[in-house]
Amino acid sequence: MAYTIATDNCTGCSACEPECPNAAISETPDGLFQIDPDLCTECLGFFDEAQCAAVCPIEETCIKDPEWVETGQELLDKKRRIHGE
Repeated sequence: MAYTIATDNCTGCSACEPECPNAAISETPDGLFQIDPDLCTECLGFFDEAQCAAVCPIEETCIKDPEWVETGQELLDKKRRIHGE
């Protein structure tokens, strides 16, 4: 599953953006943040937990997206595609 940012909770603090190893997080025109599910690997292969959720100061803001379900192998394959490893 890719992560998503619950925009109702996002404060626009930007703590998550530099932590993403895949550059999947970007700022929206309204100053909040979004995660590109095509780039999100849940930090699999980099960290034990999704860094966006780990550093977000507001609970339940960086959450798994139930609309974007992927297996661990699919996430690792995506990581290899993004980073060429």
